[in-house]
Amino acid sequence: MSMNQILDAIMSGQNEDIAKIDVPKKYEAIVVREEDQNMFQGLASWDKDPRKSLHLQEVDTPELGPGEAQIAVMASSVNYNTVWTSIFEPVSTFGFLKRYGRTSELAKRHDLPYHIVGSDVSGVVLRVGPGVTKWKAGDEVVAHCLSVELEDPQGHDDTMMDPQQRIWGFETNFGGLAQIALVKSNQLMPKPKHLTWEEAACPGLVNSTAYRQLVSKNGAGMKQGDTVLIWGASGGLGSYATQMVLNGGGIPVCVVSSPDKADICRSMGAELVIDRKAEGYKFWKDEHTQDPAEWKRFGSKIRELTGGEDIDIVFEHPGRETFGASVYVTKRGGTITTCASTSGYMHEYDNRYLWMNLKRIVSSHFANYREAWEANRLIEKGLIHPTLSKVYPLAQTGDAALDVHKNTHQGKVGVLCLAPEEGLGVRDQEMRGRLEDKINRFRNL
Repeated sequence: MSMNQILDAIMSGQNEDIAKIDVPKKYEAIVVREEDQNMFQGLASWDKDPRKSLHLQEVDTPELGPGEAQIAVMASSVNYNTVWTSIFEPVSTFGFLKRYGRTSELAKRHDLPYHIVGSDVSGVVLRVGPGVTKWKAGDEVVAHCLSVELEDPQGHDDTMMDPQQRIWGFETNFGGLAQIALVKSNQLMPKPKHLTWEEAACPGLVNSTAYRQLVSKNGAGMKQGDTVLIWGASGGLGSYATQMVLNGGGIPVCVVSSPDKADICRSMGAELVIDRKAEGYKFWKDEHTQDPAEWKRFGSKIRELTGGEDIDIVFEHPGRETFGASVYVTKRGGTITTCASTSGYMHEYDNRYLWMNLKRIVSSHFANYREAWEANRLIEKGLIHPTLSKVYPLAQTGDAALDVHKNTHQGKVGVLCLAPEEGLGVRDQEMRGRLEDKINRFRNL
């Protein structure tokens, strides 16, 4: 009954009562199972079906440790790391959990025969552990996915450099695709009051990643007037990058793969759009050989759109398929900032175009707490909007992950956990009213 009591308190706005309600000893969660980790052996990545490996099952509520918080999860979303976990690529994530489990007595909780996935969450704090003073039961929150121990000096300038840095819900257990999630208190941020639960849940990972990769001094350090090439500009990561560029006074050059996706970029305010399928770009002659003539043709198209200017910054995340072209089209002294590599990790490029033109490649991996907080603040202020195209119930997370795996989605794919329906959780109706048109436009990508 306690889960129903918690939901009733949240739905009625009586969040202060949550501290009086017992935290359930069990809850429902989406998991992959250790016994299944070889189930796709011999299949190509494209043929692996997340619906076969992701299961809804009842799990035990983990012990709450120092500096931690338990969250009643109203909504979550699917990121590509959930797809990787579900198809056991590039490696099974149970290796991450076992290594983490060996680090301390408390960390042993994470080494289980099942892995609760999910790296985004919006919800309400149920309990906080010893030492937590900034947050309390009843607070409405979102969480970013950087989990750090901060016992090593390397992490105290940039927490992404902590040698024990992990991505919550991917390299740790008890993730957000569940009714309850376990996070460190320094993952928590205020839920934007003008957003629904599902809208608030979807920006966390991708919005913070885009901020670090483009805006932060740890990434490209974008400035006003920069021309930025954005691959997959209508997708879950690219749609936030496009907004970041526009909001920061830059000029996005959006690369997409269909007329519909081109229209999405224009609806966000971008004017320079390249439909690479319509243009017929083939950067690889075969599996082993790239085609520099196609790089040049692509560069000519960019200059045609920009009035002769080359690219200051490339927002790179496809990886192998596009990296050679990205290095080529970047201007002298420009920056290629890279993460993810969803088309393959083994990048190839002609180093002459890099070293002789003083270009640089900057790696980027999620964001530190400060960067994630600043990215969330842009959402709170209504300057960046959630890109959410479809929402599934928790039991259909496998279908949501398949959408992301097959790239049939636009923006982000959301998942309702405890929230019984879409459209709930708005606390600032006045701000919502002012931004309604923009919010709906980005929700209907």
